[in-house]
Amino acid sequence: MSKVDVIEYLISKKIHNFESKKEFFLFFGEAPKKYKRYEIPKRTSGTRTIAQPIRELKDYQRALIKLFQQYFPIHNSCVAYVKGKDIKKNAEIHAKNIYFLKMDFTEFFNSITPKIFWNACDRAGIEFDWLEKEIIEKAVFWKPNKYSNKLILSIGAPSSPFISNFIMFSFDCEIAQYCEEQGITYTRYADDMTFSTNTPNSLFCMPDTVRNVLIKFYGNTIKINHLKTVFSSKKHNRHVTGITITNDDELSIGRAKKRYIKHLVHKFIEEKISLEDLNYLRGYLGFIKYVEPIFLINLEKKYTQNVIQRIRVGN
Repeated sequence: MSKVDVIEYLISKKIHNFESKKEFFLFFGEAPKKYKRYEIPKRTSGTRTIAQPIRELKDYQRALIKLFQQYFPIHNSCVAYVKGKDIKKNAEIHAKNIYFLKMDFTEFFNSITPKIFWNACDRAGIEFDWLEKEIIEKAVFWKPNKYSNKLILSIGAPSSPFISNFIMFSFDCEIAQYCEEQGITYTRYADDMTFSTNTPNSLFCMPDTVRNVLIKFYGNTIKINHLKTVFSSKKHNRHVTGITITNDDELSIGRAKKRYIKHLVHKFIEEKISLEDLNYLRGYLGFIKYVEPIFLINLEKKYTQNVIQRIRVGN
C-alpha cells in the first residue's frame, strides 16, 4: 500500500493504552467478537441485525479508514457515505431522465467477507504483509456465530460503509463504463442501484448485465434481491433512494408522505401526538427543508409559522 506500517500507525493512535505489543495483538485477536448485537424491525417484515463494536474497536476502525481513504479508490458513481454526496444529490442526477430501473443487493454488508476484501486489494494493487492483513481483517470484520470462523462486515461498524464502497470499485467501474456506452445514467447508494435513461427499452438488459459483473468479481457471494428490481417511467412514480421525482422533474417527498406529515401536525396541534411521532416529525421537517422547502413554506402558511417552529424547536 505505502511505506506506512499499519500496526505502528494503530499503536501510535494510543486509543487503548496497551502495556505491550502482546496486549495489542491479543486485543485484535478477539476483536471480531467485541460487538454488541441487537435486532431492529425492517420496513416491510422481519428484522435486521445490527452489530456495533465496542468503543475502542470503533475508534480503531475509524483510524484505519482515515488511513485507507488516502489509498483506496472509490468510484464517482458511488453516492453513499461520500463527502458532498447524499440522497438528494443522487435523485438530482436522475431527475431529467424518463425511464428508471432500481435494483438492490441481498444482505449487502453481511455478504462481504475478508476474501472479497483482499481480492479487491489485489485488483487495486494494494499490498500488506501477512501480519498487517491479520490485524486489518480482525479489526474490520465481525464474527456473528461462535460456532463458525466465518467473518463478515457488520451493519453498525463505522468502517463498513467505506470498506463496502471500496470492494465495489471494480463493479462500479465496469457497470458505469457499460452504462455510459448505452446512454444510461448509473449511481449506487450502498446496496441501492439506480439506472435511468431517455432511451426506451435500453434498461431491460441491465439485470443480466449486473448479475454477470457480480459473478465476475464476487462469484456467487453478492447477489441481487430480485424482489426489489423495479422498472418505472415518467408515466408512473419515479423514486430514487426515498425521494419522489415529479412529472416536472422536481424533487419531492411524495403525496403519501405529505398527507402523513399533515396528519402528524394536526395531532401536535390537538396535543395528541406521541413522543415518538413528535421526534419523527421534528426530524422529518428538517429533511423537508432540504429536499422540498416549498412544502415547508406551505405548512407554515396552513398551520402558521409559530406552530411549525414550536414543533422544530421542541416547545
